[in-house]
Amino acid sequence: MRRYALIGYPIAGSQSPALFASAGIPGSYELFENPDFEAAWEAFLRDYDAVNVTAPFKEKAFSRADILSPRALRCGAVNLLRKGSDGKVRGFNTDVDGVLYALSGIPASGEALVVGNGGAARAAVVALQEKGMEVALAGRNPAKLASFEGCPAVSLADAALLHPSLIVYTLPPKAPVPEGLPLRDAVVLEAEYRRPSLQHSPCRRYISGLRWLEGQARAGFSLFSCELG
Repeated sequence: MRRYALIGYPIAGSQSPALFASAGIPGSYELFENPDFEAAWEAFLRDYDAVNVTAPFKEKAFSRADILSPRALRCGAVNLLRKGSDGKVRGFNTDVDGVLYALSGIPASGEALVVGNGGAARAAVVALQEKGMEVALAGRNPAKLASFEGCPAVSLADAALLHPSLIVYTLPPKAPVPEGLPLRDAVVLEAEYRRPSLQHSPCRRYISGLRWLEGQARAGFSLFSCELG
């Protein structure tokens, strides 16, 4: 029987096992919660055929995969690791699929703002660029912001001066919501779904991270089932 898991920290309360069960994929699905990436990586190699990867491990998983998908390369982050029959580990990024799924039906017009500088933010930038939108990025880490290619970076304070039609918010719940974010006239997609920060903020439309999760899970489960290498 094939074994799958989600690795990351913290992940208690994740909806991934329920989504896996509803997909009807043969095998078991577990939560491997550990703050140490090396422990999670060793558990994947030892015990699992494939794993979903969530914060804070997406960029570390990117650095350890033997073969990377085109989207993973563009994102510089991996949210799914899968062993091939050749013994090599493939890295994928289905967060891009998740963002596109969550935003299906949303016009690709105007400017977009991505708030954050981690793996989820990278996937959001790539997804919005695929939709043909002009994307700006605002985050707390200037060095990480500088590593994003193809979109201008602004400080969180300067983000208040923008007028985006769409905002993708990827900061964790423990981070305070930046003051002055231009939410009111924007469609807002928030990555966090267990403890959202913006769910009750005034905006044109709020989209839960559950839609993002569902979209990336659909894409990810198809990768669990296909033949690789």
